[in-house]
Amino acid sequence: MIRRAVEKDIPELGRILFQVNNVHAQGRPDLFLMDHKKYTDQELADLLGDPGRPVFVLTEDDHKLKGYAFCMIEDYRDGTNMVPRRTVYIDDICVDQVCRGQHVGQQLYAYVCDYARSVGAYNITLNVWSCNPGAQAFYQSMGLVPYKVGMEYILDQDQEK
Repeated sequence: MIRRAVEKDIPELGRILFQVNNVHAQGRPDLFLMDHKKYTDQELADLLGDPGRPVFVLTEDDHKLKGYAFCMIEDYRDGTNMVPRRTVYIDDICVDQVCRGQHVGQQLYAYVCDYARSVGAYNITLNVWSCNPGAQAFYQSMGLVPYKVGMEYILDQDQEK
């Protein structure tokens, strides 16, 4: 069952948020702290009350979450240089590590696609860390293609030369 997240889901959301953070911390320990999470419980509660930032959860028994999708509705209809459009940005999709391989991510992504269509979105966007090739492969298998690329230069490299 996929549904909107509610406050009683906060402990389970937090549990999976730790997992996804640690994937990033393993890949980029210079940026992410191990054993932390992106949101405090209060920030999660505030987020769940924001209609422009829906969070969807996949659960089997309405208690233990198998995965989630954090989304944001972005409205570009008031811009001056771009075609007016509405976008659903996927801030985070994560599947509980014990549920991987059960098509949870595919189900969540399909649900977000249906949701995006229902709110009149033109497209779905997301960012994926280069240190997470499994996530990149998953998104590509869902049909997503790069539309812009973020780049960086780490300044400490100057001292090593």
